[in-house]
Amino acid sequence: MARTKSILTEAKQIERAVTLINLGARLQVLESETDLSYERLLRLYKEVSGRSPSKGQLPFSTDWFMTWQPNIHASLFLNMHEYLNKTSEMEEIDTVIKAYQLYMEQTSAQNLEPLLSVTRAWRLVKFVDNGMLTMTKCTKCGGHYVTHPHEIAKHFVCGLCNPPARAGKGRQAGALQMPSTGRRMAAGEICDVH
Repeated sequence: MARTKSILTEAKQIERAVTLINLGARLQVLESETDLSYERLLRLYKEVSGRSPSKGQLPFSTDWFMTWQPNIHASLFLNMHEYLNKTSEMEEIDTVIKAYQLYMEQTSAQNLEPLLSVTRAWRLVKFVDNGMLTMTKCTKCGGHYVTHPHEIAKHFVCGLCNPPARAGKGRQAGALQMPSTGRRMAAGEICDVH
């Protein structure tokens, strides 16, 4: 019975690794979230993606998540992640995978370029778990956004309610565009599951 269980566990880990590879995860994420050896993961990565994995360090700074558009995308993902965490019983990495798939569906439905890679999404969850980032409620729209933990909640206004001066002015394909009618885009128009 123990032999069968270990084969099933390994099969589940391989399936999880394949899903992560298909979503574009870096090899370091696979190493962290599975018990498969580096050599097996490397072979699996090459077999699934048809290429060698990217080299280099993973994102390690919280600063990227604080800039205007990345913050909106990170907040969209993290709201979905938090909702799934509260409503379903999945292992943490499976919650990240499902929330990321939902994030990709939402950005596609809104014709937005997804700014958040699955590796950044995974790292974002780690930052939140370690208290380096948190979610703060906007005092204007009520949406929850990724912020530094020392943000003063009673005065917090999100980037959608109070965008930077040049926000949404670019014509980059798939970028967030701020309405020119003077009407601010509400958080619910992106996604707020709280």
